[in-house]
Amino acid sequence: MNNRITSLFGIKYPIIQAGMIWCSGWRLAAAVSNAGGLGIIGAGSMYPEVLKEHIRKCRVATDRPFAVNVPLLYPNIEEIMQILVEEQVEIVFTSAGNPATWTSFLKEKGITVVHVIANKKFAVKAQNAGVDAIVAEGFEAGGHNGREETTTLCLIPMIADAVNIPVIAAGGIAGGKAMLAAFALGAEAVQVGSAFAVAEESSAHLSFKEKIIHAVEGDTKLRMKKLVPVRLLQNDFAETIAQAEAAGANADELGKLLGRARAKKGMFEGDMQEGELEIGQVSAMLREIKPAAAILEQIWQEFINEKKRISGLEI
Repeated sequence: MNNRITSLFGIKYPIIQAGMIWCSGWRLAAAVSNAGGLGIIGAGSMYPEVLKEHIRKCRVATDRPFAVNVPLLYPNIEEIMQILVEEQVEIVFTSAGNPATWTSFLKEKGITVVHVIANKKFAVKAQNAGVDAIVAEGFEAGGHNGREETTTLCLIPMIADAVNIPVIAAGGIAGGKAMLAAFALGAEAVQVGSAFAVAEESSAHLSFKEKIIHAVEGDTKLRMKKLVPVRLLQNDFAETIAQAEAAGANADELGKLLGRARAKKGMFEGDMQEGELEIGQVSAMLREIKPAAAILEQIWQEFINEKKRISGLEI
């Protein structure tokens, strides 16, 4: 397929792997890129020197384009940005912050910039800041989420109508049928998170992957709305947060319960009860741990097959 996204990134398929904390290391990014999509290293869980190591290892493991996702709330953001320039990263996805802060800096260095948004206000702001494309992430998504709780089905056409740069759909997309629906709504690519979180190459702990593929409908909930909205898989920690919120806990109290390294404890180290387990609603549809290339191929083939089926419908 050739469209604005495949041309912008130099990729074969308009399928992008999300830059998830504790899941998206160089192995996963390289595997997705080698399969024809765009792999992303998730810098949000990496110290600067660790990020540098992952970029270098990814470059050895693939000769195809890959990207780095950088949450703009990162405490060492200046150092991270300098590493991206020094390591000649060609594509950067920014999230969790003001796109106007770093977009011009990155663009001046010849870097392609994509910003992740969850509402129309920030989509327009990102376009005005000069980004090359937007990831529009709906309420179904795992990890940090929009306060508006706008679902992907509503968000994508809203954003596609509001901007003239390419839109990448995210949130609740793990198969070709959902990908085709996103294209019908105005997207030119999809960003897939949860399905790649359970890939063999994902750096997530095996216990977390197994918990994901055994999840059922209703096992994830949006929590900590007064702090930073995040979709969590049900466990003892999530229940503690739910009880605190029901009792009226404020942002400071929720922050104390969250503490430090809670996501690492769960997603990377494998504590399935007291760790923070960030994953999307689509986890209820995932049933297998398999190679990233097989996941991408399945999404693409389902997309093609469903497109043919829809095209053959009598009207």
